[in-house]
Amino acid sequence: MSTRGVLAEQLAAEFLQRHGLKLLQRNYSCRYGEIDLILQDGDTLVFAEVRLRSRGDFGGAAASINATKQARLIRTAQHYLATLSRTPPCRFDALLLNTLDSAQVEWIKNAFTA
Repeated sequence: MSTRGVLAEQLAAEFLQRHGLKLLQRNYSCRYGEIDLILQDGDTLVFAEVRLRSRGDFGGAAASINATKQARLIRTAQHYLATLSRTPPCRFDALLLNTLDSAQVEWIKNAFTA
């Protein structure tokens, strides 16, 4: 991962923690893919995808989480959930950044559903 990608994930994790979420794991990976951040929001398990795009000519950060990427995230989340003794309520969030500035983080809760 690039230095900018690492910084973007760190910024997003700190942003979410300031909003009361508890960070459980970074960069969970399995054969299906990788989830950037896994967090706890009350009783809900949050799978967060962090996207940094400095240019918008291909649709920006949000457009990069297409159906193929969503399917990989869902399969990876299912793999993670299989390691737990019970399945909690879950959601998929997106943290979109066009610059490495915590004041510019766009947080989309329930960005897509499984």
